[in-house]
Amino acid sequence: MKVAIVDYGAGNLRSVMSALRHLGCDAVVIKSAHDVQSSHAMILPGVGAAADTMKNLQRTGLSDVVAAWIAAERPVLGICMGMQILFTHSDEGTGQPCLGILPGRVVRLPNICKVPHIGWNQVYQTRKSALFHGIPDDSYFYFVHSFVAEPHDASIIAATTHYGTRFCSTIQHGLTTATQFHPEKSGANGLRLYENFLKLAAA
Repeated sequence: MKVAIVDYGAGNLRSVMSALRHLGCDAVVIKSAHDVQSSHAMILPGVGAAADTMKNLQRTGLSDVVAAWIAAERPVLGICMGMQILFTHSDEGTGQPCLGILPGRVVRLPNICKVPHIGWNQVYQTRKSALFHGIPDDSYFYFVHSFVAEPHDASIIAATTHYGTRFCSTIQHGLTTATQFHPEKSGANGLRLYENFLKLAAA
């Protein structure tokens, strides 16, 4: 299976590619609309700021590609910033319109705890999701972020995490999936989640 890793300036492309290739996947980095055509699934990696991410997606024409891909109900996995840009608007900086694929807002974590949230934390599965097949509930995954998504439709939330507040850490809406944590930095459970996404994409 060929998986397109969308390059919009995120810093974790190599670690995502390494994880996918460890699973025997043909992972390729794409930088233009033309590059995505022969792919079977898409990953939106995530390290960076919302404004820079959207600027780079729009400059390369990949914002329209991602929107069309999801509209065609093709499999996509967003990671961290790749999850946040799926929503309508981010409060980061002076505010940033995002892709608007999923209704909802991205807000800053409360200052009850140290922000950014960096390190291992538990992920509590709130409903059955193919992404978590074979992964025990309350498992630990690795986080690096200051903002979280608040979906308008709570039914798409597949898992939550607690850090100062309980926030959405995984969503699944058909073949549109995303995690606030970084599977590529989350050891065996992260690899299992990638494997589950590939199986979902191949089904």
